[in-house]
Amino acid sequence: MDATVHGTRAIAIVGPAGTGKTSLAEAILFAAGASARLGAVDSGSSVGDASPEARARCGSTELNLMRFEWMKDGYALIDAPGSAGFAADAETALAVADLALVVIDPDPARAPLVEPTLRRLEALRLPHALFVNKIDQARGSIEDLLAALQPLSAAALVARQIPIRAGERVAGFVDLALERAYHYQPGRRSEQVPLAAHLRSDESEARFHMLEQLADHDDALLEQLLNDETPDADTIFGDLARETAAGLIVPILFGSALGGFGIRRLLKMLRHDTPAAALAADRLDIAGAGAQVFKITHGSAVGRLALARVFGAPLAEGAELFAPDGSAMRIGSLFAVQGAATTKIDRAQPGDIVGIAKVDTIQAGDRLGAVRQPQGTAHAPPRPAGNCALAITVTDHKDEVRLSTALNRLAEEDPGLRWGLDEATQETLLHGLNDEHLAVVQARLSRRYGVAIKVRPPAIAYKETIRKAVTKHGRHKKQSGGHGQFGDVIIELRPLERGEGFRFEERITGGAVPRQWIPAVERGVLDAMTRGPCGFPVVDVAVALVDGSYHSVDSSELAFRTAGRIAMAEALAAATPYLLEPVSHVTIRAPGSAVSRITSAATSRRGQMLGIAPLEGWSRWDVIELLLPEAELSGLEPELRSLSQGMAHYEARFDHLAELNEKLASTIIQRAPEPA
Repeated sequence: MDATVHGTRAIAIVGPAGTGKTSLAEAILFAAGASARLGAVDSGSSVGDASPEARARCGSTELNLMRFEWMKDGYALIDAPGSAGFAADAETALAVADLALVVIDPDPARAPLVEPTLRRLEALRLPHALFVNKIDQARGSIEDLLAALQPLSAAALVARQIPIRAGERVAGFVDLALERAYHYQPGRRSEQVPLAAHLRSDESEARFHMLEQLADHDDALLEQLLNDETPDADTIFGDLARETAAGLIVPILFGSALGGFGIRRLLKMLRHDTPAAALAADRLDIAGAGAQVFKITHGSAVGRLALARVFGAPLAEGAELFAPDGSAMRIGSLFAVQGAATTKIDRAQPGDIVGIAKVDTIQAGDRLGAVRQPQGTAHAPPRPAGNCALAITVTDHKDEVRLSTALNRLAEEDPGLRWGLDEATQETLLHGLNDEHLAVVQARLSRRYGVAIKVRPPAIAYKETIRKAVTKHGRHKKQSGGHGQFGDVIIELRPLERGEGFRFEERITGGAVPRQWIPAVERGVLDAMTRGPCGFPVVDVAVALVDGSYHSVDSSELAFRTAGRIAMAEALAAATPYLLEPVSHVTIRAPGSAVSRITSAATSRRGQMLGIAPLEGWSRWDVIELLLPEAELSGLEPELRSLSQGMAHYEARFDHLAELNEKLASTIIQRAPEPA
């Protein structure tokens, strides 16, 4: 029954937040002998979640890498954060895995939480299995759980076990492939027990259903079942492994990470059913030897490391590899990673996950090849929408350069983070996936880089425009001894359609304003537009220079620029200015059960509904399209989470500027910042 697999196998542990993914990783390490004690997230003794930020919130804030050996085979664990704020950290890493182990709760009511994970794995074509954790706390039936889960998966869910109950409590399981019963033993491996008579009927029915599901993809097995023949164990285990690897089925096992229940049976499933690394290489279009980089880290002890999976052949320290552009580089030291600890190694085997030093130009998603040839397209997914933002400044101005360095490093590590200067408001904005994500980033800035920042909500880029056309005269005359200053202009100001921007033209006749000073008038007009009468930049206006006068001695570029600014300021004040606010086009993806609550919340935020449609390929999920003022996006992400069990998410992009009603405009104008 053992499958021959060469090299280390990589298992990604994924699933909704709070299901016990890191606890399961700890239980696997302990059962395999890679850890001397069963680490616990709550007590801060886990191998994973070792960062102070993860310890503080008792949950993963970044990817955790671990390794172990089981029955002389090597394994790498990729423990992915489940919280929406940190999920982006796992996207590139999932692509290099051989199998994903999806950890879920036994409560059927919480089953919908796993659908985003399953859809992502299906999109990646990554084989996966489900592990129902906390089974010792289950109160509902496994049948109800399976019924709730199946619509969420494109592939058939195949239960490999049925529970043995002692009253209301699950006390063990029956392995349907082996037809063996086991009782959980706290702190010890499960004990094999005789299959009780009252379970035989349930076991026989469940086993036959499992075989029928396998026979859907195996004609020989189907013929055996039709002829009432009993298939041998090799056929059953062979089909389980083959159909799992092909994504035709999704096996389901259960147990308890904290109790250590079902962990060794899970390990045996992983040993038998996890595909070889060659399948992941094929999925990634990797031919020959090389390494696929999936994450960058900056550690205080070892510096910058590119975390990568090795494919095709062993990789030695100092080896020459080729970047995606064909350039050669000699890599530095190699490191094995176990949680927060790194160990220097001389050589990595195919399938290993290692840290590679001194590849400073390489980014997550890049492929390093052993021969000089095109390395294909990088496998970094698009950066997720950073819907939450903070305007940031350093507490100490001497830290400005350090802040830039620190943010660049954090953004290199974290694909969900981005930062930069907002041209409209001239604020430095830090964008993250949610408020929790940004709080962790602030903590890392302080702890790792010693940079303290002040934060505030980003300013809204309000604009102003005008309702009517006016003509105004602007004159700048100053005499202070010697040459004076003289500029005199008449301009016509009129509104443009929304989005047309700014136009300037001149209709001077007879040389009233000499040609060389007309550009200065335009610059003066633009100066006045940076802050209109309402206190905000002016848009969608046209200005024509129609007349003026000059002095042969005192006129100058500065004088006509000043005259243009004066004329424009007076014209704007007389042209009935009004305020515009940015409006975003918002796309919300949410479970259908939450749509009515979400649309009500959007309406209360001055949202204009555009439509609701089913989310293609998903079970009872919808896509909501609406227009929402940018000012109303603040707090939307946590509200959506609270209305949808944490599942809804949105993307927003600027759509247009719209007139703000008089009451709100009055409030905004009163709060407008004073001119610098």
